[in-house]
Amino acid sequence: MMDKETILQNWNFMRLLRLGLGIYIAIQAFETMSIFSGVVAAFFIFQAVTNTACCGSNGCAVPTKKSNSGKTEEIEFEEIK
Repeated sequence: MMDKETILQNWNFMRLLRLGLGIYIAIQAFETMSIFSGVVAAFFIFQAVTNTACCGSNGCAVPTKKSNSGKTEEIEFEEIK
């Protein structure tokens, strides 16, 4: 269940853009009586209200690089004639 803080805080540009697109598409869906446009509008509005994206929240983040703890491995070379 969504809490009040998730809905009311952290409004950034992309979240506002999704809300604006959702409202615009919803108005167009009512004018054209298009069910598909209504579903797309509901999807965008849902994403804006719940602060999720297609991959979920923070789904497109780049993973952090793991460090080797300063260990270096000895590489052995074999000479081929």
